[in-house]
Amino acid sequence: MKARWVPHLWGLFTPGVTLLGLYLGGWWMGATLLLLLVVYPLVELVLGQSSETQPLQEGRAHSTIAHLHALCVPVVLAVLLWRVSIQGLDQMMFLGILSAGLSNGASGIVSAHELGHRRPRSASWWTARLSLFSVLYLHFTTEHNHTHHRHWARDVDPTSSPWGRSIYAHLLQTIPRQVAGAYRARPIDTRNVLVLQGIWLIALTVIGWPYLLACILQAAVAVYLLEFVNYIQHHGLRRGEDERAQAVHAWESRHRLSRWTLLELPLHPSHHLKSSTPFHRLDVHDDAPKLPFGYYGMFWLALLPPLFSRMMRAQHLRLQA
Repeated sequence: MKARWVPHLWGLFTPGVTLLGLYLGGWWMGATLLLLLVVYPLVELVLGQSSETQPLQEGRAHSTIAHLHALCVPVVLAVLLWRVSIQGLDQMMFLGILSAGLSNGASGIVSAHELGHRRPRSASWWTARLSLFSVLYLHFTTEHNHTHHRHWARDVDPTSSPWGRSIYAHLLQTIPRQVAGAYRARPIDTRNVLVLQGIWLIALTVIGWPYLLACILQAAVAVYLLEFVNYIQHHGLRRGEDERAQAVHAWESRHRLSRWTLLELPLHPSHHLKSSTPFHRLDVHDDAPKLPFGYYGMFWLALLPPLFSRMMRAQHLRLQA
């Protein structure tokens, strides 16, 4: 069967635009903002949805794309810090920081989510760790693999948001709970990565506070994107302590653009039912609840909690009818 990996190259357009914008400087540094927050939501509506999957296809090219996403994260951070060294932290520079954060959030999500499930201490696993280090979120792999994948869609899972909780309230709760969960699962590893990140921030402080601030701010934007994805993937869906995990406990989206640019991340139920499945072999599940929009549209919806809650509940009730 012919591997259809070409559409997934689209996701690399985001870090490419970000790097070009940082290199050119000026208003070009805001190109990623326009791309991800305006162009992609509109294109997503135009391209519509697709249920087509190829769970038996060979995935060498797909794996290469995932690794490129991971490597783009530290490269974008390095170029951002280079731009700061030239321009300083003027008002225009904050466009570059936001763009870098959005790009690193998008690439970091897909690479950490995909490569973080590879064999521990393998080259792919370390590549995922490098991308997470660049956004100061190294504990994610531990928490995600040892807590989230064990308790997803349960109250004990810090990443599974209940009905009625806004994205803002969720962020305040989930981040510290995830750090604590990672520490409980792997205390020595978690302590070591927190110390390593602390050393990195101290080094940036010594070099100059503009570098420190740029690094922290881009990381904050990237982490917001990652946690936004966690927020919508299981929102309102719950299972009991003894209830077997099923596709109905995770939201699915079949929107083409989200699937292509985020390496099939929206086929989340399939990922949870067998986490070792590489992204190019994920499948659709007809019994899984469907998000009202793709991930790019859901980004804007989540910013409006009353509307988000109303639409998600209505969508869930409609699918259950």
